[in-house]
Amino acid sequence: MANLASTFWNQGRWKEAESLEVQVMETRKRVLGEEHPDTLTSMNNLALTWKGQGRHADAFALMRDCVEAQRRVLGEEHPDTLSSLTTVATWSS
Repeated sequence: MANLASTFWNQGRWKEAESLEVQVMETRKRVLGEEHPDTLTSMNNLALTWKGQGRHADAFALMRDCVEAQRRVLGEEHPDTLSSLTTVATWSS
C-alpha cells in the first residue's frame, strides 16, 4: 500500500495518495506503535502529500510532530531526522 501511495504521489494523484497514506499510517500506528520508525515514515509521507495538496498548515503541523518523535526515537543526527528538520526549515521560511 505504501508503494502504491508513493506511485500515486509521483504521478501527482494527491487524493489517491492521501487515502492510502492515511490507511498505511493508521495501520502502522496500530500494529507497530505510534513511534515506530516505519510509522514515522508514514507521517512524513502524509505531510508531504498534504503540502502537495496545498494543505500547508496541516502539513507543517504533522511534519513538526514527526520531527519531535524522530528526535526521541532516532536521535538528532539520524538521516531521517535531519531530512525532516530540513523540510520544516524550508517550509517555515
